[in-house]
Amino acid sequence: MKPLWIKHAKELATIAGENGPRKGKDMSNLIEDGNIVAVGTTEQLEQQFANRANEADIVDATGRLVTPGLVDPHTHVVYGGSREREFEMRLEGATYMDIMNAGGGIHATSRMTREATEDELIEQTTRRLDSFAKHGVTTVEGKSGYGLDFETEMKQLRVAKRLNEQHAVEIIPTFMGAHAVPKEYKGNEDAFVDLIINEMLPAVAEEKLAVFNDVFCEKDVFTPEQSERILEAGKQLGLTPKIHADEIVSYGGAELAAKVGAISAEHLLKASDQGIEDMAAAGVIGCLLPATALFLREEAAKGRQMIDAGMAVAISTDCNPGSSPTTSMPLVMNLACISMRLTPAEALVAATINAASAIKVEDRAGSLEVGKQGDVVLWDIGSYQELQYLFGVNHVEKVWKKGQLIVG
Repeated sequence: MKPLWIKHAKELATIAGENGPRKGKDMSNLIEDGNIVAVGTTEQLEQQFANRANEADIVDATGRLVTPGLVDPHTHVVYGGSREREFEMRLEGATYMDIMNAGGGIHATSRMTREATEDELIEQTTRRLDSFAKHGVTTVEGKSGYGLDFETEMKQLRVAKRLNEQHAVEIIPTFMGAHAVPKEYKGNEDAFVDLIINEMLPAVAEEKLAVFNDVFCEKDVFTPEQSERILEAGKQLGLTPKIHADEIVSYGGAELAAKVGAISAEHLLKASDQGIEDMAAAGVIGCLLPATALFLREEAAKGRQMIDAGMAVAISTDCNPGSSPTTSMPLVMNLACISMRLTPAEALVAATINAASAIKVEDRAGSLEVGKQGDVVLWDIGSYQELQYLFGVNHVEKVWKKGQLIVG
């Protein structure tokens, strides 16, 4: 594979460092064998590699912005079917829990995912991953959770594993058997918790199908006590805890995330001030989902307060069929600024290095630094401020994953 040399960028946001994206004008980066080997001014790299310039595929980025590939740290990308009718139901006044309790929501997708074959799920999910790539995303986290039984949960994770091997977009797998309580366990929820702990988690760990273990800690779903049991059991098997916390009501999920040492807590629309303080002290990353809040017509999470409290914040599409059917991380960055008062620099950091840290890939993704993967986006605009200012538009011109062109 020929080296890739991206030259003359108007602005190259490396995201290297601790105080927001580092940037420079007339910058270049050179990628060889899939990894970044040099980042600097075009003049510096032309001097350093003068004798090799004719070896490289050269991309002239004059007037444009170059960033790391975006990282989406919270998706439910593997699922069957669609739920567009629920969108109308919400507009007619039904709440998330109304729809779920009527057999819609997670239960509807669970039924369609159970009925789908692995190959059908591969086909449907491939379309979503293609769309992610077109929006500048080179790495996603992918959760199970639409099976709610042993066989389908394993099927979702095996699909994620197959896609990670065959699709350009990298998938980091999360087991989320505790996404909802199946209808057959209503009134006997602890028995389902026992099933997750005694059968599902050991099987997932034995096949090495997941890196993380997630649970929906929410009123009328899983209690903090049940959630803690599941997350601690996963830790014993080597699965890092994540937690869907305080999305619908303030329920102690943020505090639990700090208690169990979760790498991240997701949603957090109703997180308490104490929960925010606890997460900041424990180093929990707040994974915020402004597109979900918009779709559900809810007030967004307190992103500005969390950052000011010392929390690291990541942002995500929450790509799923019920509450955020989008693959547009650029839109999520826009919304992070508009609805959560993040600065343009903070939004870009939240969609790159912080997002990578929330799924343990910061050693290879999330910034443009020597030794990391050549995951790069060329945007048809001139600055990262412009990227956040011109909202609702996809400015992606080209995308590379490990130095290979995958879009453009």
